Amino acid sequence: WRGATKDMGKMLGGDEEKDPDAAKKEEERQEALRQEEEERKAKYAKMEAEREAVRQGIRDKYGIKKKEEREAEAQAALEANSEGSLTRPKKAIPPGCGDAAEEEDESILDTVIKYLPGPLQDIFKK
Repeated sequence: WRGATKDMGKMLGGDEEKDPDAAKKEEERQEALRQEEEERKAKYAKMEAEREAVRQGIRDKYGIKKKEEREAEAQAALEANSEGSLTRPKKAIPPGCGDAAEEEDESILDTVIKYLPGPLQDIFKK
């Protein structure tokens, strides 16, 4: 019975027996965990390298390219097209849209009048 009450005291948060080597044991446990983690990472890196070798073999066999390679080739083709292109490169802003100097010369009303039929232009010009 005596042992049972001693264990009850521990469960209720009473005085526990302090392990003099607790800090050392905890440090060893942490080190073991770190070492296991490193071994696990090395194992998975090795497995992934093997998988990548198999993938590359399949790509070579069937002439498939990686996504990064396809994107790089598409970009290179786009740049090559623009070098030997017969058409001029597209401008970001079409002429007449956003040119401040042109807007200062003519008001919006003058621009609208310019596109009206002849008799209507005469009415507005007067």
